[in-house]
Amino acid sequence: MSASDTSFSTSLFETLTGDAPGNVKELSDSAAQHEPGSFLRHVGSLSMTKLADGLIDPKLVLSWLMQAVGAPAALVSWLVPVRESGSLLPQLFTAPHVRKMPQRKWAWAAGSLIQGLAAAAIVVIALTMQGMAAGLAMLVALGVLAIARSLSSVSYKDVLGKTVDRTRRGTTTGIATSVSAAGVILFAIVLMTGVVERMSLVIGAISLAAVLWVAAAALFSTLREEDQPGEDKGSIGLSELSLLWKDADLGKFVIARVLLLPTALAPPYIVLLAAQAGDNRFGALGAMVLASALASLLSSYIWGRLADRSSRKVLIFTGLVAAAFLALAVVLGWSGLMGTIWASPVALFGLMIGYQGVRLGRSTYLVDMSPKDDRAAYTAVSNTTVGVMLLAFGAASSALAMAGPEMVLIVYAGICVVASGVAFTMKEVSE
Repeated sequence: MSASDTSFSTSLFETLTGDAPGNVKELSDSAAQHEPGSFLRHVGSLSMTKLADGLIDPKLVLSWLMQAVGAPAALVSWLVPVRESGSLLPQLFTAPHVRKMPQRKWAWAAGSLIQGLAAAAIVVIALTMQGMAAGLAMLVALGVLAIARSLSSVSYKDVLGKTVDRTRRGTTTGIATSVSAAGVILFAIVLMTGVVERMSLVIGAISLAAVLWVAAAALFSTLREEDQPGEDKGSIGLSELSLLWKDADLGKFVIARVLLLPTALAPPYIVLLAAQAGDNRFGALGAMVLASALASLLSSYIWGRLADRSSRKVLIFTGLVAAAFLALAVVLGWSGLMGTIWASPVALFGLMIGYQGVRLGRSTYLVDMSPKDDRAAYTAVSNTTVGVMLLAFGAASSALAMAGPEMVLIVYAGICVVASGVAFTMKEVSE
């Protein structure tokens, strides 16, 4: 890196973080010296991958695309479970292999590259196949993408912990989330205006996502990550589950994270409640994408800064925020107001603000509470456990939904309140 690059990186670093380089708590001298450049590389890489995630969103974009190519509805219903569980469940088994790597940035870069290739495969499938065959092929490609995402996820927090100091990690994620949200908002606006034929726009968006993942892999590979001896603690991933009861702090964190799952699972039930009330306008693809992206853009940087001060308090507060807006959705439904033009957007927007806080708070808390040499293992145990519980939540919610979406939202609101209570008892790790 040239002197001018270093000067620019340092200046931009100070502007974004409000802090001076070298003011670190746990980085090595070498890592502290290169922290401004590392910080910007993290922001750039995460911005691209988060934007790619928004452009290929299985809940919205891929669901519409599968229907457009004539895939059966039964296959469409598998998109979110494949995406979410595929991203989380493999991590317990990939973590031992990641820990053997002296530089774990290569695991993240490989995962991002494979995600790009999988997204490109989805584009090819959409252009060349129809019906059941197209649906099955897309699910396979999405499964590959999800597994690759798990590789990036299990390695990322360890690399972040080695290259960016603890007081700035939440800011890193918050900035990237806000930048990517701006791009998704632009995509949503174009969708809503109809200036571009919808099929062409969706195909173009997924193609762009593929390019972004590949570019992020290239950028992330330039990080200055210090070598460390590869660890070999055994290849039986299930043995890592003992961390849940050996480390009470990790166990309590995982319980809180599981109890906050309704923030991710509730949006479809709000949309269903609105549709039953006659607000079909908000079911449009563009409006859904816009609501989620606006919440991300307006809240992520603030949540990130707050998480750097106390990620535990962020988890407490976001659970209460989510519970409040879930309860609001139920009240609006019971009062007959959910069919108005403002009701469902307000409820979904507020819930998504809480969801963004949960994502940033849990990520920052896990990095800060994990032992320096075991971050990959702690991340894998947490994510794999949550992946299993995600499937259980999904099955239970589907059964509960037979009593109506209001019942699901009431239960979800109660669970979020309990989650805040559990987070209140967690150890403070941001000091």
